[in-house]
This record gives sequence, C-alpha cells and structure tokens, in this order.
Amino acid sequence: MKLLVVKNYDEMSKVAAKELAEVISKKPESILGLATGGTPVGMYKELIDMHKNEELDFSKVTTVNLDEYVGLSGEHDQSYRYFMDSNLFNHVNIRKEYTYVPNGLAEDMHQECVNYDKRIEELGGIDVQVLGIGSNGHIGFNEPSDTLSLGTHVTDLAESTIEANSRYFASKEEVPTKALTMGLGAIMKAKKILLMVSGESKAEIMDKVVNGKITTQVPASFLQMHKDVVLIIDEDAARKIK
Repeated sequence: MKLLVVKNYDEMSKVAAKELAEVISKKPESILGLATGGTPVGMYKELIDMHKNEELDFSKVTTVNLDEYVGLSGEHDQSYRYFMDSNLFNHVNIRKEYTYVPNGLAEDMHQECVNYDKRIEELGGIDVQVLGIGSNGHIGFNEPSDTLSLGTHVTDLAESTIEANSRYFASKEEVPTKALTMGLGAIMKAKKILLMVSGESKAEIMDKVVNGKITTQVPASFLQMHKDVVLIIDEDAARKIK
C-alpha cells in the first residue's frame, strides 16, 4: 500500500485526479470503477477542469459504479446515477451508454447482481477502482459483518451508514435501508485501487485499515492484500495511523 499524506481535502482531490488522469492518458479506453459520496466530489471537479482545458479525453472511457440505493430510480436526485451525471458525466465527453450503475429498480435483484458482475467480466475487469471509506470501515456498501460477499449483492445498510447519508436527504427516514453493491471480489480484482480518505471522522478506523488484522469486521482491511493500492489521505484522517 502506497501511503500519500496530504494537507487537506483540496490537495487530496488534486492528487487523486492526477492519479486517475494518468491512467486514462496511458490507456484511453480505460475501465474506471467509480464511487459516490462527498469524498470524490472534489476529484471529479478537478477532472472536469482538466477536460475543459483539453488535458483529458473521456471519449473512449467506460465506467462502472460501485453501488446504488435499492428503490431509487436514476432520475431521483439522491440516486447514484443522478449523482454521477451531475458531478461528472454531464460535463465531459464520455459516452453515456458506456457508464454503468446498478439498477435500483430492477424487478429481479439477484439477476441484476449476476448481470452486473458478468458485465464487468466482459469488459475485461477494472483498470482503476476509486474508493472512499465509511467511518466503520465499509467500502462500497460492504458493511462490517461476520461474512462478506465476493459478488455484487443486495445488502442492508448499517445504522451508522444511514446516519451518515441522512445529510443528503430531507430526513433520516427517507434514506433507503438497502443497496446494491459490488462485492469484495470485483473490487480486489481491479488492477489498481485509489483509496481517498479525508476528515477527522475517519481517523479512528484508518490505523485498523492500514495496520490492523484483516477481518470482515473492517472490510477495508482486505485492501492490505492488494498489490497496487494508492491511499491518498489528509492529515486529519491520518493522525492516528501508527
């Protein structure tokens, strides 16, 4: 694991954008695994600026997103499809039909999960997977548990995750309690992983992620076994790493 400690959120966003841009520049037809939430927003803004300055071309890029809420359509303003369109896809020259997000309204959720994993496999796997992390150590929506799933699956969201995501909704009661998420299998198969971490609320978990035992109770600890992880972390989130 390559550890890059940066001063603050803005610097984290710039460094992460540079890392992702290098992958795209070297391989224009890259398969990008993308994440949502507050953490990658700054990085997406940096990538948009690079594109507008004609430094970055998304025309051959394909994307697959980590997750989506069960019960929300892609038009819902809190869905992850809407998030990606608003924060990246609508502002660059990417082909929308090559941007994949799980379908939160699928009639057959099990088949949707099977199809999503099959699509990733048919694409040839993920070149670089962008990740954030929850304060409980979840990646994607792979929550702490006695067991973890390898494939894409429907999961119940932890109370701490619902609480953290409630800031995006009018009330906590409106936050979906289930989500479709890539499993640890697809994440760990990515050729490169870009883990972005910012803020004091993440400090407690990060020493366990970097130095602790590999355990299903801290899903992100499995990243210790990956051959190419770049951890970009700001000073507030890094202060408890030994």
